[in-house]
Amino acid sequence: MHASRRRLISVAAISVTLLAGSATATASVAAAVETPGTAPAATVAATAPVQNLIVGYKASATEASSNTAAADDAAAKGKKAGKKAKFDRRLGTGAALVNLGGTVAPADAADVMAQFRADPDVAYVEPDSRAYAQAVTPNDTEYAKQWDLFEPTAGMNVPAAWDKTTGSGVTVAVIDTGYVAHSDVAPNVVAGYDFISSSADARDGNGRDNNPADQGDWNATDGECGLGSKASNSSWHGTHVAGTIAAATNNSKGVAGIAYGAKIQPIRVLGKCGGATSDIVDAITWASGGSVAGVPANATPAKVINMSLGGSGACGTSYQNAINAAVARGTTVVVAAGNSNADAANFSPASCNNVINVASSNRAGDRSYYSNYGAIIDVAAPGGETRRATDTPGTVTTPENAILSTLNAGTTTPGAEIYKPYQGTSMAAPHVAGLAALLKSANSALTPAQIESAIKTNARPLAGTCTGGCGTGLADAAATVAAVTSTPPTPAFENGTDFAIGDNTTVESPITVTGKTGNAPATLKVGVNIVHTYIGDLKVDLVAPDGSVYTVHNRAGGSTDNINQVFTVNASSEVANGTWKLRVNDNAGGDTGKIDSWNLAF
Repeated sequence: MHASRRRLISVAAISVTLLAGSATATASVAAAVETPGTAPAATVAATAPVQNLIVGYKASATEASSNTAAADDAAAKGKKAGKKAKFDRRLGTGAALVNLGGTVAPADAADVMAQFRADPDVAYVEPDSRAYAQAVTPNDTEYAKQWDLFEPTAGMNVPAAWDKTTGSGVTVAVIDTGYVAHSDVAPNVVAGYDFISSSADARDGNGRDNNPADQGDWNATDGECGLGSKASNSSWHGTHVAGTIAAATNNSKGVAGIAYGAKIQPIRVLGKCGGATSDIVDAITWASGGSVAGVPANATPAKVINMSLGGSGACGTSYQNAINAAVARGTTVVVAAGNSNADAANFSPASCNNVINVASSNRAGDRSYYSNYGAIIDVAAPGGETRRATDTPGTVTTPENAILSTLNAGTTTPGAEIYKPYQGTSMAAPHVAGLAALLKSANSALTPAQIESAIKTNARPLAGTCTGGCGTGLADAAATVAAVTSTPPTPAFENGTDFAIGDNTTVESPITVTGKTGNAPATLKVGVNIVHTYIGDLKVDLVAPDGSVYTVHNRAGGSTDNINQVFTVNASSEVANGTWKLRVNDNAGGDTGKIDSWNLAF
């Protein structure tokens, strides 16, 4: 397969073995709720030990306002029932909390409750029952094998996030090989598109169309896809990725999806011999709600894009422009770092700006032996290993340590639906895409930059090691969801004043930062919104308070209009507080514009 079209996957050849999963017990207590002023014909009994009662007095009763009277009443009623009962405190509703002297059997609590119910001054009495998290262990039959979701060492801590969000209302575009029908994904699939222009590569006889069905990406012979390419079976790669993100959950079958309340939009760009950049760029545009000539408008634009694909070389302008536009429309773009055990800066689209670049970790919490690495990595996520680094290449020795998801048994064309473990940064990226969907569902106001920042900020250190750099650590779903739902995102420092950019001139827009301690971060986010035709004229620098200059855009982009992008700058040597400047230099005549706004996010 040609390097520039290489899919970032490695396929396990045998089925997984059973793993031990964790279970979260759930319980509930039925409350004995009293209609004010009446006695029920039958009382609902508590089903667990009771420690406290909640007593609501009628407004006319002395006990409703006097803690002393409530204490005397509790003691007297406990004595009548032959039990202990002591006033503890007043609740915010005005009700009295009555302690029974420790946990008691439901029958003993019922005796005390009967005394309160017999009092016409008591509006209601009920046990102080306990509530439990509702994100119970899914009943999906293969869930115990999904170590990547729940194991404490190297799992992504997903179940605890389900208490707050399951991804409802968010569409995730999977730009990949398309989708082969699978009953564990089908409930969450919305209309997608086939962007493969070549009918021969698409294998459907007609090139682009509205049917993203995966026709198979097998290669019949060595050399078919270029010098050094090998014959291979169909991967059904897009269906595996889709299952990780949003397989139906609690349906008593198969696997659980990370954002199982979200929708999957399958977009086909990879067929025979991979996929063309031109098709992928159009897919990014369409998925995020942009217009593509000859293609109907996307009725359900995606707020998250997953691209588990790539090849060698730095990010090209075509990729970058499409990604920038998608992010400007509010779509978070997640990409796989690559599987070459090399610096991800030399692979595309992993090296593009405005993406979340995901490396792969294994079950022990180390960087997967094949995963790309480097300063350009944003975060790591489980990608698994079907063999150890020291095992013979091509063997499958630890399938249980890979990522189990939905697949198909067909070697070329589709066959029966199955589940199978794969390894790769292709498997790591959808973990983060699923997390992005959880965040967007939990807080719809979040921007792509805020989603990226939240994921990176709330990652936890890898349990093992990562030679070369794995970003901020292992993505943690529960911690990240909690962060965006408990407090508003940290606002950026922003200057929204327009600064005109004339021909062959230099203009600066200042932002004064206060209230920060120490130095700026190594991942300082610089959001730039410049309105200007022919951005190839422009050089854009971030100027630190001490005058140090960091170039973020240097006459790239040619005739493209406008810069709407978030750049990452290593400003760790700079004191955070002070006046920062965005300096824009126009180097040619004939095109003008303005700095519309820019911001700094620490």
